[in-house]
Amino acid sequence: MYRTYWNQMIFIIDFDGTLSPEDTVDKLLEHHADPLWHELETDWLAGRISAVECMREQVGLVRADRITLGKFFQDIRLDPHFSGFWQYVREFSMLAVVSDGLDYGIKAALRSAGLSGFPVFANQLDFVAPDQLSLSFPHLNADCRSGNGVCKCAIAKQLAAQHGGPIVLVGDGKSDACLAGIADTVFAKSSLITHCEDQGISHIAFEDFSEVLNVVKTWQLETPCVATA
Repeated sequence: MYRTYWNQMIFIIDFDGTLSPEDTVDKLLEHHADPLWHELETDWLAGRISAVECMREQVGLVRADRITLGKFFQDIRLDPHFSGFWQYVREFSMLAVVSDGLDYGIKAALRSAGLSGFPVFANQLDFVAPDQLSLSFPHLNADCRSGNGVCKCAIAKQLAAQHGGPIVLVGDGKSDACLAGIADTVFAKSSLITHCEDQGISHIAFEDFSEVLNVVKTWQLETPCVATA
């Protein structure tokens, strides 16, 4: 695939199922939450509660202290090819991890892997007691049709306005669907592929970041002219 892009590209990277092959929120609930979280999941899937209500209530069922959670998230597996991808694209792009997951867990997993140098946008996890959590949504947009706690479209547009360049989405699922409709390029895996096919959205299928990197390396990068006095 041949494509020309101006500097500076904006890479929006999903976390659960993308940068991490696992769904870290579900894994957290399975290990540390009251089984009632399954009923909340059922209510959400049936449309009886919103995604935000479901996640807030589910996180409230978790019982684990800061040390236990820190160890849990440090052990989260990440795509082993992401580091090489990041080292390549950082020379000509702005990259952000944008997730409808948990900021505390994402940052702990990234620190453990020695990954840094890019912002993380996610739902905010707080300790309200030694072993009790609460969840807030600093990136919630009531007008966002995704219904998620994090409006990925708004963040992507803000970053593009600040840094210029096209928006490149790398994602895997429902929380990426809205942004897939406006991104300049979409790398898709899992259910996001089905969504793109159903909606007629051009996309590039991938399984891991080695495949994303191989495609990006075929792009011709140009630096825009800067007017001088």
